[in-house]
Amino acid sequence: MSIKHARDVDSQVVKAGDKTFIQVLISSQEGPNFALRRFVIQPGGGMPSHTNTVEHEQYILSGHARIGIGEKTFVISSGDVVFIPEGIPHWYKNGGEEDFVFLCAIPNKEDRITLLEKVPC
Repeated sequence: MSIKHARDVDSQVVKAGDKTFIQVLISSQEGPNFALRRFVIQPGGGMPSHTNTVEHEQYILSGHARIGIGEKTFVISSGDVVFIPEGIPHWYKNGGEEDFVFLCAIPNKEDRITLLEKVPC
């Protein structure tokens, strides 16, 4: 069992991203099946196109952004729910004036990330 406040969890820079930060709220050592992460993408920031070997379940807490999943582009905002299957290229770009914040749950499996481009779309 684990109870903590998000403000007590260290935030790390996402090296592949631009103005992007991650907090691991529930790690694979705490949760037997899933890890829970909180991402913050600041205005003008984003993540380049990449693939993962695990699926992503995401819930948007605040802000809005453009995201690409496969060949499609979407504008998502607070309250939206996103599912990204494993192996599907995806990217994020915050073109707004406020932080884009979302929770992301992933299964506790090995996750290999492959960058497909260096600059977010």
